[in-house]
Amino acid sequence: MSTHSKTILITGAAGGFGKGAAIGMARNGHTIIATVHVASQVTALREEVERLGLSDKITVHRLDLTDPYDIKQAVGLDFDILWNNAGMGEAGPVWEIPLDLVRKNYEVNVFLPLELTQQVVRKWITEGRNAGKKVVFTSSMGGLFTPANWGTYVSTKHALESIAEALQQELAGYDIKIQTINPGAYYTGYNETMADNPFRWLDDKVHFTKRADLRKGFDDFFATPEGKMDAQEMIDTMIDVVPADTGKFRNVMPKAIEDMLKTHQLAAWDNQI
Repeated sequence: MSTHSKTILITGAAGGFGKGAAIGMARNGHTIIATVHVASQVTALREEVERLGLSDKITVHRLDLTDPYDIKQAVGLDFDILWNNAGMGEAGPVWEIPLDLVRKNYEVNVFLPLELTQQVVRKWITEGRNAGKKVVFTSSMGGLFTPANWGTYVSTKHALESIAEALQQELAGYDIKIQTINPGAYYTGYNETMADNPFRWLDDKVHFTKRADLRKGFDDFFATPEGKMDAQEMIDTMIDVVPADTGKFRNVMPKAIEDMLKTHQLAAWDNQI
């Protein structure tokens, strides 16, 4: 576990896991640089931080990962841990989804956080301040298995898993730690919004996948306990995991999902076509 206060830069801290964990870690004595995607989110989060009495522990910045000036500003800040938490998701059948949406999902979830990570790590090493630093990636349970109609999004998380595993090996000699966090389908609004995305392009006159069938599949999943878990459980785990000096490389929650993923991965060896 963490033995002293850390300064942690979080991407995607406007809501959900990022905001909840930022507040929790600040209350535990850590210094938080909470970054949000769009300018309109900055003031709202600053005002909430002030209401909570945490202005001395949380500063809020805009960090649009597509903006090189935002990235330059973020890289210039001083922090111990980079938590790549920002992301988005495109759902729908992989065989019919427009490829420009697939490319966009990879840009946001893979290429942009990798670009930020490369610049931050190079700065740490160049300045000789790399010892004890850490990079955390918010992956997903979907980084370890692939359900139908979620393939585009979870394939970006599969890519993040590989990148994180490579970074762990490559940066071990520099004493930079790498970690992933793999949430189940917690109820933050993220998965529900993602499930709405295909209906802006799916057309019953053009596509073989019918809108009503896809909607029913999503609705049936979100109606199950596994599809609408209380996000506070995951936030509490993040509050402990992100600042910690030691811990597991991969952190799946809840335990039932970890067990399911292990069973799925074992079964994959005997999967038949």
